[in-house]
Amino acid sequence: MAAALAAPILSFVTGKRIPSVVFLLALGALIGPFGTGLADQEPSVGMVKELGLGMLFLLAGYEIRPESLRGAEGRHALATWLICAVLSFLGFLAVFSLTGVSGSSTAVVLAIAVTSTALGTLMPILRQQGLTGTPLGESVMVHGAVGEVAPIIAMALLLSARATWLSAAVLLAFFAVAVTVAFVPRTVRFLAPWATRAMADGAGSTDQTVVRAVILMLGVLMAVAAVLDLDVVLGAFATGMILGQLIPAEYRTALEGRLDVVGYGLLIPVFFVASGMDIDTGVVVHRPWFLVVLVPLIFCTRGVPVILRERFFATGSGLTGWRPQVQLGLYVATGLPIIVAVTDVAVRAGFLGADDASLLVAGGAMTVLLFPLLAATLQPRGARRL
Repeated sequence: MAAALAAPILSFVTGKRIPSVVFLLALGALIGPFGTGLADQEPSVGMVKELGLGMLFLLAGYEIRPESLRGAEGRHALATWLICAVLSFLGFLAVFSLTGVSGSSTAVVLAIAVTSTALGTLMPILRQQGLTGTPLGESVMVHGAVGEVAPIIAMALLLSARATWLSAAVLLAFFAVAVTVAFVPRTVRFLAPWATRAMADGAGSTDQTVVRAVILMLGVLMAVAAVLDLDVVLGAFATGMILGQLIPAEYRTALEGRLDVVGYGLLIPVFFVASGMDIDTGVVVHRPWFLVVLVPLIFCTRGVPVILRERFFATGSGLTGWRPQVQLGLYVATGLPIIVAVTDVAVRAGFLGADDASLLVAGGAMTVLLFPLLAATLQPRGARRL
């Protein structure tokens, strides 16, 4: 928690040019087992970290509007991600073939990792830079939603020990459970109207019934995802999207404020600090060239296709001029939580070594440091938020 408190203070000292998320990761690496050894991921810390990951994706899913994904921009975002993923996979496969290495599964892992978008990580950065609600912010939300959900589904289908058709059936089963959970509040309201009155009565008191109901829904869908051997991120993201549809507009501001306190006050900072503790700094120091290659590679495979489609196609984003289009590419190429998730799955499945996983996570952390910072420098001077 000292690291969690120090991070926003250090960010303020830099004029908020370096997001507090970067300091959370760096301080986590400093105090972790590969740094000074002041902290370790005991089971209790791991549990809070998992809840922090869930809350991060819940808040990201909560901000997504399904109608934006169904529109022209959403379709273009999905097509762009598919192009990025296929080209990345073929590129990694070609490199492995030239070097005489057989690694189609590793190519899948790397393609998913370098084409993901850290929407949950970007949320506090977008708020800090005053971009929420702007055309650029909305475009980042759409591409970010695709860049999180599509890799999660790809992980479930392509990196599972199950057959592909069975993985697809499991995904459908999860979505069926999510739909059922979404209808529970309406069913309770119809069958037991007194329960709705009780929830409303305790919403603003020490009972905090609404927040407790949200945490319950998050726990249920994360648990269902875990039982079905899916990534818990999928359950958390689904929870956020369900909440976004359930909560009336007049109650959204109050609920968002309470979820921000729970999430950004404790759970989410612990997730980032603990993620930083996982980075093996010794491996990074001995192989710095890997990061020198990886960070531009992530931008080229994820950010550049987004910029090109914005320049030469009518995507429906409304972004005109090269500045906002390049900003969008930089924000969309920012990745971390999905990289953490996919490397964890890959290490457990034997597709990736622990050292390579540390380097990929470190590369994801570097994108969080560099890409939003570069995007902020492209913001028109009068619109910059210091």
